[in-house]
Amino acid sequence: MVQIAVLGYGTVGSGVVEVINTNHTSISKKAGQEINIKYVLDLRDFPGDPIQEKIVHDFNVILNDPEIKIVVEVMGGVEPAYTYTKQALMAGKSVCTSNKELVARHGAELMEIARVRNLNYLFEASCGGGIPIIRPLNSSLTADEIDEITGILNGTTNYILTKMIQDGSDFETALRQAQEYGYAERNPEADVEGYDACRKIAILSSLAFGEHVDYEDIYTEGITKITKEDILYAKKLGKTIKLLAYSRKIGQSFYAMVAPFLLDDNDPLYSVNGVFNAIFVHGNVLGDAMFYGSGAGKLPTASAVVSDVIDEAKHLNRNIMSFWSSTKVQLTDISNSQRRFLVRVKGNPETDLKNVEEIFGTVKLIKIPELTGEFGFTTEVLSEAEYNAKAEKLGTVISRIRIRHVH
Repeated sequence: MVQIAVLGYGTVGSGVVEVINTNHTSISKKAGQEINIKYVLDLRDFPGDPIQEKIVHDFNVILNDPEIKIVVEVMGGVEPAYTYTKQALMAGKSVCTSNKELVARHGAELMEIARVRNLNYLFEASCGGGIPIIRPLNSSLTADEIDEITGILNGTTNYILTKMIQDGSDFETALRQAQEYGYAERNPEADVEGYDACRKIAILSSLAFGEHVDYEDIYTEGITKITKEDILYAKKLGKTIKLLAYSRKIGQSFYAMVAPFLLDDNDPLYSVNGVFNAIFVHGNVLGDAMFYGSGAGKLPTASAVVSDVIDEAKHLNRNIMSFWSSTKVQLTDISNSQRRFLVRVKGNPETDLKNVEEIFGTVKLIKIPELTGEFGFTTEVLSEAEYNAKAEKLGTVISRIRIRHVH
């Protein structure tokens, strides 16, 4: 029997308990021995819940119990999760987590501690909810040199943008609906400003490239400025808008970014809607692969956590190698990266298009009959720096959205 402890009995923690209870027989069979939850750490008590008999309030109870072989950290945040994780690893216990903030900040260090001690620090649930992506990067795709990862990595923002496109809702209405359904937190900042997706792409990029990609170095833009008017232009172009997180290696340069993009209907990410996530990976041998599934919600995330518990139970006292060096990747300034843009400007084409063409060169005009006092256009391929200089010179730009090019 493998005894485990769960740190945190919130949404994911209660989900982990539920998954282990529901699928107890098959989980134990796959692990090769019975998995038993001995303790659940939480500040609160849960009278009336059968979990109450396993609740402890002091982490030292778990730390000092030699029977505990695996610790499941689903508390969220950096502290005290970081301290508890480090102490557990030092005490000879493997740890698995869904905590993308902690993994993005301290993943390389915690993996190294686990490696030296023949333990494991696994975090499948930290990226993409229930989608298996970290395990494939660590095992199935190791013969490849990964040169691009692009993903819809946040179910909340994808749900909001889907509602805006399909129902014509504005951002605030779609956000309220996401909160009512439990897809968005009361404070949705980490999701809607792109921070959550940014941490996830930092983790995936670190594993794919083998060196530490610092999420604080990644240019990040959320979806709070996307309007109903932007959606009208997207529809007119036959495109959709998605919040994409991507990283690319071009020669010796590394680019990473989180921002809303316009996608064509031939793009593999075009039809990923609602709370679903998808991760597109390109390798030099494999070519293209895509991982798709439910990216938000209690049970999909808990399912990924429990898959790590099973893996750690099967590999007690043996480290599952994955490579993530603490050497930091120097990301190339995104001002050099190139793409086309959809630009909305004040004015009307009859009098103002000539001025636009003098500054931007050849453009494709887009007019929306119901929008007066403005028009739109798409540019040729420009670097971010070139676009910014031209937009400043024009002086009448309302907004711009990047256009994704599928290689």
